[in-house]
Amino acid sequence: MIIDFGTRTVQSKIVFYGGAMSGKTTALQALYKHFNSLGLQVEPLVSIETSHEKDRRTLFYDFSTFDLKFGIWKMKLNFWTATGQDFYCATRTTVLQGTDGVIFVADSQESLFEENLKSWSELNAFFGSRLESIIPVVVCLNKRDLSKKITSESLKETLGLIQSTPIFETIAITSQNLYPAFKRLLEKIFQVHKSAKITIMKQLKDYPNVKSALKNIEL
Repeated sequence: MIIDFGTRTVQSKIVFYGGAMSGKTTALQALYKHFNSLGLQVEPLVSIETSHEKDRRTLFYDFSTFDLKFGIWKMKLNFWTATGQDFYCATRTTVLQGTDGVIFVADSQESLFEENLKSWSELNAFFGSRLESIIPVVVCLNKRDLSKKITSESLKETLGLIQSTPIFETIAITSQNLYPAFKRLLEKIFQVHKSAKITIMKQLKDYPNVKSALKNIEL
């Protein structure tokens, strides 16, 4: 997280991570639709993907930002998705650089359980002991509308998630539970940066419109 007290700007980077075709890009697109419905300023989503009309897949990453103004402060959130395709796996480490929080998108299908574990192991290899503590995580167990799906309990046990890491059961194509997952991650990021949060809130206390500005995203 970058905090500029001169310009009163907070910048944060959030990465969607998970196996191929788990729904990372769809989840980000659905989240953006929600932002647009709230009237927030959202930059166009940049996506480098295959040209196939059916089953389009992200080649390198998706990227976009949106700005949230509250009182005299502005928050700039940078969203990235890491490709799930192994052929471009070298790009994942670049995307993860400077990450403040991770939305881990797991596939609910029983047949792809090992893919979830593989992706989680990659995250652990990159961040080590910082993952889930200094780098907070929320898990989106996606595609809950499908049959033969794994349970949240089995995913939590297999990945070895710590108790405070939440799992949200999501359906990216209908936006189900994606905004609550994002909101929870943002709260966890500010828990890590408590001193910055306290300073910002002190500066905002004399601004009567702050509560209105923050009604959709809580610090």
